[in-house]
Amino acid sequence: MRPIYRLIFSLLALGVAFAASADGKNEFNPIETGVTSLGIAPDARGASMGDLGAATDPDANSQYWNPSKYAFAWSQAAVSLNYTPWLRKLVNDIFLADLSGYYKIGSGDNQAVSASLRYFSLGEINMSEEQGIVGQSLSPYEMSFDVGYSRKLSEKFSMGVVFRYIYSALGFSDSYAGDQNTGASAFAADISGYYTTYPIIGRNECQWSWGWNISNIGTKVSYEGGENPAFLPTNLKLGTSFMFPLADYHTLAIGLDLNKLLVPAKPRRSDFADGVEGEEEYITKLEDWRNMSPITGIFKSFGDAPGGMKEELREITWSLGAEYAYNNQFFLRAGYYYENQYKGNRQYFGIGAGFSLNVVRLDASYMMATAQTSPLDQTLRFTLTFDMDGLRDLLGKR
Repeated sequence: MRPIYRLIFSLLALGVAFAASADGKNEFNPIETGVTSLGIAPDARGASMGDLGAATDPDANSQYWNPSKYAFAWSQAAVSLNYTPWLRKLVNDIFLADLSGYYKIGSGDNQAVSASLRYFSLGEINMSEEQGIVGQSLSPYEMSFDVGYSRKLSEKFSMGVVFRYIYSALGFSDSYAGDQNTGASAFAADISGYYTTYPIIGRNECQWSWGWNISNIGTKVSYEGGENPAFLPTNLKLGTSFMFPLADYHTLAIGLDLNKLLVPAKPRRSDFADGVEGEEEYITKLEDWRNMSPITGIFKSFGDAPGGMKEELREITWSLGAEYAYNNQFFLRAGYYYENQYKGNRQYFGIGAGFSLNVVRLDASYMMATAQTSPLDQTLRFTLTFDMDGLRDLLGKR
């Protein structure tokens, strides 16, 4: 793999993991995927609750968390613009921009179409020649575009599907060397479900919801003309949320999400015996991993960890968060995200707030990593959402 690819992959990996402690080097084995930016939460609301959203109330950004929630959206349509400066402790020109929205269709208020566009820029990288002279400059990026459809199958349950096109441009074309790099493309799909009910506890009507989403089921993304194929970050997300009234106009929602990458673990040389036989067995397993199809990889991701069930449980990340709302206009949020130290060691708190008017809502979040050396510490997110029902009402009053 060329040095530029190593540099960019290292930078992407730094955004989702940082080095394990010295006494855990032999057990540090994070799951390797391509297009890791697909796993970055785009919106401030979900991020402020510790990257949580599988079963929360639907909003314009449900395309990322659980698109089946759109069928239960209260508004006819909404559009959201999200912006996240990424790795701001290290550099100042990496960012994620996301545009998401939905529109309810049909006369029964039971189905919706949705779409989102993501653009992840890795800033500008200047290549140096042997004499130290600055050579070609490149601006690597990753992007995706998807469309979705969701529908209520009953008064309490809905399902949704999403189809996605992914493009990853991490290199450059060198016409002098005859190297024409056009980037890597992939196609993927999501399938999701959402169940919500309204139990009566005491004298209060509460809301209890469950959700799941299997995202990025698709082809591999092939770098360097197919010489280095990588699995997409296929992910299983399960979540639940419980919302109850505190008083008139005051509500509190508590949510929990569990995530597992449905990607097989890459074989490690340290898991095989020393000597020629161990080396040959390792090379065979590594080739099997490289040639494995994505669908086979989904099933292999269960039970393939070298450390057995103990390591399988390490691959599960969880998020716990809460959202306080006053009159559905003012919001305070907080949450915590946990990933095992041997699988990436992302552990951080999220806090945030939001303010909503009839037409527009503004949300912001702030991430505080438990380790001060984490490049994710002090990450900010901003979300601006436009509600089309509110806009229509505003124009109708004029």
